[in-house]
Amino acid sequence: MLARILYHDHCFDGAASAAVFSRFLEERFHPGAEFGFTGMAHKATQIFEDHLFDGDVNAIVDFKYSPHPKLTWWFDHHQSAFLSPEDAEHFRRDTSGRKFLDTSFKSCTMFIARLARDKFGWHAPDLDDLVHWADIVDGAQYRDAKEAVDLRAPATQLTLVIEGAKGSGTVQNIIRRMRTARLEEIIADPEIQEQYMPLFDRHLRSMDVIGKQARSDSGVVFFDLVEFDLEGYNKFIPYYLFPDSQYTVSVSNSSFRTKVSVGSNPWAPKPLTHNLATICERYGGGGHPKVGAISFPIGAVRQAREAAMEIAAELKT
Repeated sequence: MLARILYHDHCFDGAASAAVFSRFLEERFHPGAEFGFTGMAHKATQIFEDHLFDGDVNAIVDFKYSPHPKLTWWFDHHQSAFLSPEDAEHFRRDTSGRKFLDTSFKSCTMFIARLARDKFGWHAPDLDDLVHWADIVDGAQYRDAKEAVDLRAPATQLTLVIEGAKGSGTVQNIIRRMRTARLEEIIADPEIQEQYMPLFDRHLRSMDVIGKQARSDSGVVFFDLVEFDLEGYNKFIPYYLFPDSQYTVSVSNSSFRTKVSVGSNPWAPKPLTHNLATICERYGGGGHPKVGAISFPIGAVRQAREAAMEIAAELKT
């Protein structure tokens, strides 16, 4: 039996969600199942094509909802969980008891683990550390910006690899290891170390580039990375460099989109008053109240820059 797991690609919480859910599914419902993992990315036009749902059981974790008739399980914790009002209504009418949304959770991994325990009576103690760190990473619950940027903990080092690796192969290798291995064992693997070391050098370079490109004005840090190959930079760098900031807005390019990223400082010296997901939704994006993003077509740099400038101006108020 094939279980197909669609997960948020290049995201620690997405990878951890896929690992925890697949363990739960195998041990609670389908012993001996074969698992296939497919990474999903937010794009300017996000379409769930039929070929994605090729399993006997199909699940989406930490990603938007699909009304596809072959979708069996769904877990998400984002405010912007639906591509359309029709999708939201389809979810509300679902009676399967296997599709779940709760925006109060800081990570989808914790949401899955808690629901699997409380509703289905399943708990894997050996995954508790993974669940704990997914909540820290996705919920920005580090002690301070230095802990997030220094990358001392195995989870933060794995986050760098997951976010910066080219393609989905490395991420899916990590997902399969996360199902049974400790985080320190995974990052110590020679194959993972081979990926980590150049990414760490790139991380140090990104700190230098952002430090030179960024400007802080009225509590908002703005920087443009379109001319630099820095896809997947550590989003806590701006708060490390500008500890008195409240928000960041940036523009960057990747292989499949031009992206505007909007974030808020978890250690901001003043109260945060803007819902960033709501702001990004106006431009076709979304996310969480404290962090969001907008995906534009490849090369739509002018459009992305205009949106970023408008958002930065709004946040300064």
